[in-house]
Amino acid sequence: MSDPIRHVVVEADGGSRGNPGPAAYGALVKDADTGRVLAEEGTTLGVASNNVAEYSGLIAGLALAAEVAPDADIEVRMDSKLVVEQMSGRWKIKHPDMKPLALEAKRLAPFGTTYTWVPRERNQHADRLANEALDGERSGVTWHVGERAGDEPDSAVEAAQSSQGQRAIQAEVAGDRGWSPPGGPVTTLVVVRHGATELTAEKRFSGGLGSSNPGLTDEGRAQVREVADWLTPIGEAVDVVVASPVRRTRESAEILAERLGVDLVEEPRFAEMEFGAWDGLTFAEVRDRSADEIDAWLGSLDVAPAGGESFREVEKRVLDGLSHLLETHAGQTVVVVSHVTPIKVLVAHAVDAPLSSLFRMELSTASVSVVSFFGEPGSSGIRGSLRLYNAQPPGTGQLLDPQRW
Repeated sequence: MSDPIRHVVVEADGGSRGNPGPAAYGALVKDADTGRVLAEEGTTLGVASNNVAEYSGLIAGLALAAEVAPDADIEVRMDSKLVVEQMSGRWKIKHPDMKPLALEAKRLAPFGTTYTWVPRERNQHADRLANEALDGERSGVTWHVGERAGDEPDSAVEAAQSSQGQRAIQAEVAGDRGWSPPGGPVTTLVVVRHGATELTAEKRFSGGLGSSNPGLTDEGRAQVREVADWLTPIGEAVDVVVASPVRRTRESAEILAERLGVDLVEEPRFAEMEFGAWDGLTFAEVRDRSADEIDAWLGSLDVAPAGGESFREVEKRVLDGLSHLLETHAGQTVVVVSHVTPIKVLVAHAVDAPLSSLFRMELSTASVSVVSFFGEPGSSGIRGSLRLYNAQPPGTGQLLDPQRW
């Protein structure tokens, strides 16, 4: 098998001869590093407007990208200013015919897909595909997978060129990479750890609803405001903020929900682990008082501090909360504001890692992680994908571009 493609460019266009009139779209996917065309499509739509045809081309291009490069980052290039600005979140979508098309495009686009306007002369390939479809010279998808010089066709390439090509690639993706086939709802969680408190600054155990429940410090509020500003470019895609009701997460979530202009709801199952008698103490203080207890806690996922929870207990309630969230917000993008242990549980679950992997993850205050879940909620076939982990906006540490998530 050849190495997976990490970056692709989708070029799309659409047109109507009459507006509305006979319409078609064209779309193609290219390897961004080599320029190699992986797949292309030209298909008629019947009678439609130019804008409907352009959005249809975008949807087709995103679907092709999901087939040939499901792990890749995507840049979409179109000469439609309307589509680019609306999908980037800078222009409102007012026309009723455009809203369902835009929603479908958002569902298909991996989190972090970027949109670039290009002049018409730089979008000639997609334009040609649309016109060839209108002229009756082509219809449907042409696969170019496996055309790299010197490559031997593998089973996936052969399947793509057969009549069952689409289903075979979907099966490979679902089986080998842990993704479900495109078509089911894609629910994306932008998971934010709360900002700093007095206890986090001193590295003290700070539990959930049964703890001393400290609020954010001035530094913590500033951290979350930076995260809110950082997430603003994807604000149009966010449907709701879901937060643990613990004070520090609730305060963080209020800042984010106000900045993004969405509702805030609470989910107590995303609260931090209860540390019981250890709450407010440092690790060293607990070890000085009861070294055997903390060694047993670190050595077993089923041992809980006195009056607290075990990691297994936290995992169960967090995953119960996740199931509820995936059912109530299927196909949406949700900002989840939570704590170290629940976030690590979500990440481990998304990548199908053992719960013990929590001990090997670092998670900073006011950090952002992104996980997506593919498939029907409640089904055994749902699959997770980790898109980003422990990222921080400029000014708090790590420099990343949120539009590339």
